[in-house]
Amino acid sequence: MASCDRVRTLLKKGITMRKLGFGLVCAAISQIGCVLNQEPAITRVPTPATASECEIRRDMRDLWVDHVAWTRFYLISTAADLPDKEEAGRRLLQNQADIGNAMKPYYGKASGEQLTALLKEHILIAGEVIDATKAGETEKKSDAAKRWHSNADDIATFLSGANPKSWPLADMRTEMHLHLDLATAEFETHMRCDWSGSVAAYDRLHLQILNMADMLSMGIVSQFPGKFY
Repeated sequence: MASCDRVRTLLKKGITMRKLGFGLVCAAISQIGCVLNQEPAITRVPTPATASECEIRRDMRDLWVDHVAWTRFYLISTAADLPDKEEAGRRLLQNQADIGNAMKPYYGKASGEQLTALLKEHILIAGEVIDATKAGETEKKSDAAKRWHSNADDIATFLSGANPKSWPLADMRTEMHLHLDLATAEFETHMRCDWSGSVAAYDRLHLQILNMADMLSMGIVSQFPGKFY
C-alpha cells in the first residue's frame, strides 16, 4: 500500500511515471541514502550479469538524485560564498562521470564517456547560470541559458539514439527541458533568499529526476532483458 500511495502522490503532483510495472515492486527498497555519507571515489555501476530490475532502478535513482543534490549543495555554497564551493563543484562533476560509467556495461565505453562529456558541459553551464543569477547579469544569464538548452537537446538526442524505442526523442527533450526549468526556478528563488520557494522548487526537481531515472532504468531493462532477473 505504501508504494501505491507514493505513486498516487507523484501523479497528483503532475509527474507522469512511465511503465510503472516493476517500479511498484521495488519502491519499498528505493529509499535514497544520505549523499553526505557517500565517498566521491565510489562509483555505483550495476553488474549486468547479476543485476535485478530493482537494483538498476535503485542505482539509477541514486545517481540522478546525487545529480540534483550536489547541484543544490553547490548552489548554496555559491550563494553564501562558502569555502566548500570548489569541493562541492568537484564532487558534482564526479557524479557526471558516475552516470556515464553506469551506462558503459550496456552501451560501451565510448558511449559512456560521451554521455559524461555532455553531462559535464551541462553542469559547467549550470554554474554559469548560477553565477549570472547571483550577480544579476541578465545578458550573461540569457546567453548561458541558450547554451544550456542546446546542451539539453544534445543529451536528449544522444540518449534517444542509444534506445529510441524506450527513450523517444520528443520524450527525452521534454524531460531535459523540464529539468532545466525546475533547476532555474530553484536557482532564482534561492538567490532571492526565498527559502520556502527554494525548498519547494527542489522538491519538484527531486520528483522530476526520479521520474527520469526510472525512465532510463526501465528502458535499459526493456532493451537488455537478458541481463536482468
